[in-house]
Amino acid sequence: PQQGGAGGGGYSTGRGLVPQSQQTGRGGYSAGGRGRGTSQQQFAERPPEYQGRGRGGPPQPASFEAGSSSRPPEHAPSAQSLHIPEEAGQAIQPVPSSSKSVRFPLRPGKGCTGTKCIVKANHFFAELPDKDLHQYDVTITPEVASRGVNRAVMEQLVKLYRESYLGKHLPAYDGRKSLYTAGPLPFVSKEFTITLIDDDDGSGMQRRECEFRVVIKLAARADLHHLGLFLQGKQADAPQEALQVLDIVLRELPTSRYCPVGRSFYSPYLGRRQSLGEGIESWRGFYQSIRPTQMGLSLNIDMSSTAFIEPLPVIDFVAQLLNRDVSSRPLSDADRVKIKKALRGVKVEVTHRGNMRRKYRISGLTSQATRELTFPVDERGTMKSVVEYFYETYGFVIQHTQWPCLQVGNQQRANYLPMEVCKIVEGQRYSKRLNERQITALLRVTCQRPQEREYDIIETVHQNAYHEDPHAKEFGIKISEKLASVEARILPAPWLKYHDTGREKNCLPQVGQWNMMNKKMVNGGTVNNWICINFSRQVQDSVALRFCCELSQMCYISGMAFTPEPVLPPISARPEQVEKVLKTRYHDAMTKLQTQRKELDLLIVILPDNNGSLYGDLKRICETDLGIVSQCCLTKHVFKMSKQYLANVALKINVKVGGRNTVLVDAISRRIPLVSDRPTIIFGADVTHPHPGEDSSPSIAAVVASQDWPEITKYAGLVCAQAHRQELIQDLFKTWQDPVRGTVSGGMIKELLISFRRATGHKPQRIIFYRDGVSEGQFYQVLLYELDAIRKACASLEPNYQPPVTFVVVQKRHHTRLFANNHNDRNAVDKSGNILPGTVVDSKICHPTEFDFYLCSHAGIQGTSRPAHYHVLWDENKFTADALQSLTNNLCYTY
Repeated sequence: PQQGGAGGGGYSTGRGLVPQSQQTGRGGYSAGGRGRGTSQQQFAERPPEYQGRGRGGPPQPASFEAGSSSRPPEHAPSAQSLHIPEEAGQAIQPVPSSSKSVRFPLRPGKGCTGTKCIVKANHFFAELPDKDLHQYDVTITPEVASRGVNRAVMEQLVKLYRESYLGKHLPAYDGRKSLYTAGPLPFVSKEFTITLIDDDDGSGMQRRECEFRVVIKLAARADLHHLGLFLQGKQADAPQEALQVLDIVLRELPTSRYCPVGRSFYSPYLGRRQSLGEGIESWRGFYQSIRPTQMGLSLNIDMSSTAFIEPLPVIDFVAQLLNRDVSSRPLSDADRVKIKKALRGVKVEVTHRGNMRRKYRISGLTSQATRELTFPVDERGTMKSVVEYFYETYGFVIQHTQWPCLQVGNQQRANYLPMEVCKIVEGQRYSKRLNERQITALLRVTCQRPQEREYDIIETVHQNAYHEDPHAKEFGIKISEKLASVEARILPAPWLKYHDTGREKNCLPQVGQWNMMNKKMVNGGTVNNWICINFSRQVQDSVALRFCCELSQMCYISGMAFTPEPVLPPISARPEQVEKVLKTRYHDAMTKLQTQRKELDLLIVILPDNNGSLYGDLKRICETDLGIVSQCCLTKHVFKMSKQYLANVALKINVKVGGRNTVLVDAISRRIPLVSDRPTIIFGADVTHPHPGEDSSPSIAAVVASQDWPEITKYAGLVCAQAHRQELIQDLFKTWQDPVRGTVSGGMIKELLISFRRATGHKPQRIIFYRDGVSEGQFYQVLLYELDAIRKACASLEPNYQPPVTFVVVQKRHHTRLFANNHNDRNAVDKSGNILPGTVVDSKICHPTEFDFYLCSHAGIQGTSRPAHYHVLWDENKFTADALQSLTNNLCYTY
């Protein structure tokens, strides 16, 4: 829920939240923020069953060497079956050994809490055809990697032989190895010879005819009967093949009309085409996917935009890329690297040969300037310069002779093309990382109010004219042109508890929003000793000091114990000196404090508005080297000094130093089903992957877990680097060999369980695990591996310790959007025109049999709200729909 956006980020509670094995400074975390400032600072001694030693931070089990600063070797546990004895009265199921034996929980009935209403969803009902579907294997020789070439071959084959050998059938082709027909072809296996004219092999050879041998052979009958049973809820497994066939059939027409990217289709003619800068532009398009739902088959259609390379002359592209007049000065080495990176793999066509627009793929740049390049023109090895050759052969005078040439085709037979005779071919997606300015420009294009988006989606469905699509007709697929109307409920917002000394002790958020006026934090943290470093040229030291005083005052008014004076006066520094300045200033402050046996509680940092990698560097040094809580603030906010901004930053600081901003009234009055009755720990986990093009960067796994009960408001976090693009979290549980102690176990789950026990005095008797960012194709894999890790972590703490687990996947990267039934009904929408916060849907567009729901817990600000899709993959706590939906919605209101 929005409380207004605050400045810089950071972790939620405690200090230096990095696994202790990675720490070098002081650090660790405690839910009470170094044993001060909250009502729960004094933790019980470590319980006997969690023996071990350690310092600071998360208590270390015996398997963690105290104060060790080296990391154990990476040994991922295998996801084998783990049979664990059951605890009395708890239905603990062994972790299945393979996806074949996993059954995701069935829906435990539908929820009924909340105010009923109707919303529209961008799902269009698709009638299940009653055709006899056949699948054929396709082998094309010589084999080519390009789907485009394969499609061209099959298109030609259908054109030539549909009426004869194909028995009038119009097949659907996936671009690779499979062909589908409605009804059998008049043969079981047949060979065809197809000739294509190739003018695009990229090597610079003359146009030539290419001959392909195509063998089509019956493989199987695709079974729609089982799909029907699945949609009726009479069969557990989704028949993926049948769904795939229907998807391929409906993709045939848009694939021939537009540029396909993943499950989306783009075109420069499908709406606004806008420049994003540096030779990149955005194209509009739509996403399309067939999904099994409770209402039967549904076609999910959504608007989409992505980046394409502008079809510019290469010279103009380079000028935009470097953002300057390119003839003014020669290219630097940095310029060359940037050009090479941007152009490698891009297709260009030549412009100096009239209508003969040969196409090539760029493999690199020449190291020499065009005027220095020569190549052999005959067998005797007679050399000719590129400049002469172009003038003599084409009458073309090269202007930019000081520039390198493009190298095209393969490396063995190098081909040189001057940049000024090349133009970038239209329709090439830009898949590398966009910079900040480009992202902002793309978001501006894609950001649409709900009413506009709904209109565009309906227009897209009309334009696609599925009722006239020859492939849809052939296969008997009928698509509705109306958005699905779905029953929804608006869950009530939870009451929030603030401190009794404030004018308002409790607060009920209105339409997903509330503020701190007349309220005090329920547990104010303590900041006795702080310093400020300013990295912004625009901010003078006096302004920095005034800002810090205003911020400390706001923290005090909000309920924190905050000393108004810093340990040392604010200093200014240059961003490139970040490491040196941080360490020197920290050392100076600590020297002053150590005489009084005190610690440094907080570092306030003022950053330039555009600060590149400075923010990341700063957080890394503070979290992993110094073990100090930091709060970053941008220059524009320092000058404005608005009360709302200061109040938001105060909330962030309080949580970082171990305070609590607010607590759910239902939590402290013990009224949350399946949480309040016995000690419960709530985990959140996600993996962030590097951008495309960053081939060697690691993926980063992060896990947070609640550190208080019954309040469930305070969280501790751990981060771990792991293998590039690995989705399974490797360090949830791990074992390694210690030369002295033998086999030792540890990992993120174990650390957080111990930390919970130490903070609350209880062992968790129930685990709720929210896992973000897993795609449907990885459900089984992630559940098997990570549930197994949770089980092993519990068993490693104490024999027979197996608290029941509920494992919920949360997806935000999906294309379901919900719209108000009537956009003009003021009571049905928030200020931005979006559905109301608390809207939950668990019928019609949800899974036919499994336990899933869509929940939009937040108010919209701009654009169209994206509801989160929750899918329960394992549930030993036996949640009802209402209990899990309400808990999830209420947790969204905690900080």
